[in-house]
Amino acid sequence: MKSVEDKFLTVIQKNTFYFFNQKFEENYEGYINSLKETLLIVKNKVETEGLKKDIFEWLLKEKENGLRALLALTGFSNEYLKRLTTIIRIVDNPELNALVYKDKWYNEKNPNNIQEWSDGTILKKIQNSEYFRKGLVNIFFESASIPFIANTIPLFELKKLSISKLKFEIPELIDSLVRYKEKGSYSGMKGNNPETVVAKLIEKLGLTYEIGDLAELIANAPDNKRTMDFIIPNKRNPLIIAESSFLATTSSGQGDKSKTEISIDSLIKEHYPKAKFIGFVDGIGWYVRKGDLKRMVTAYEDVFTFHTDELKRFEKLLIETFK
Repeated sequence: MKSVEDKFLTVIQKNTFYFFNQKFEENYEGYINSLKETLLIVKNKVETEGLKKDIFEWLLKEKENGLRALLALTGFSNEYLKRLTTIIRIVDNPELNALVYKDKWYNEKNPNNIQEWSDGTILKKIQNSEYFRKGLVNIFFESASIPFIANTIPLFELKKLSISKLKFEIPELIDSLVRYKEKGSYSGMKGNNPETVVAKLIEKLGLTYEIGDLAELIANAPDNKRTMDFIIPNKRNPLIIAESSFLATTSSGQGDKSKTEISIDSLIKEHYPKAKFIGFVDGIGWYVRKGDLKRMVTAYEDVFTFHTDELKRFEKLLIETFK
């Protein structure tokens, strides 16, 4: 058995600093080079033939990594495209429907039980449906002009759907680089957190709130207690306890999260009978996992989203509770 010092020195003296698999690196470099060469071909076509939708329809159909190349050019992520594809299938907006030729490729019988398409499903649809391809290209050419899209997608992402990027204009390519570099910071900033909207609404009414654990749950159910997002007005005398769950993606943990909230609801009813336990549950991640959503909402006395109408309804609840 090695001593602690020996094990410590092993990690220090034999540290690889940045592990990499040489074979994987070579294969992946081939993939990156393929995307680059594909985009150079597209750039040449745009310069010689002019900016035409046909060029990008050709890219999607004929090039194995055509979609990846288009996403790399614009900086629009594959995950965001999947979310947008789901939204298009869910929403019945005439202008958006016409833009993507929805009636030509959409034939799902139960739109209320939509599951998100996998990468493979989208790629297969690109190959097999001319109008799905045309619709995808139209998204990159024109969707920023559609009011529904402009009001649904954050401006940070909407700016990526710029026709100027498809022209390979240098300022737009620099814009893509900057947005790609700052994506992590943008996503992690507090001001981009939907809970900020709730906090400001509470403060606007002159009310207070605290974040953290409730004393009675720490004392009586230490294994099941959890940090609460909003305890209004304070931990000593909570009248409203609110939890927030905004999911822009789906995850296997959604079922566990709903079970946790149900157990918390029982504890709050037992130890804080005067408090209302409510939830802010929103995002397309919940929309496409309706089984988990149904379990989740059973935990709360009432449920709100971050829609303007729902925020007004929450404000009304606060006023009535603390009048």
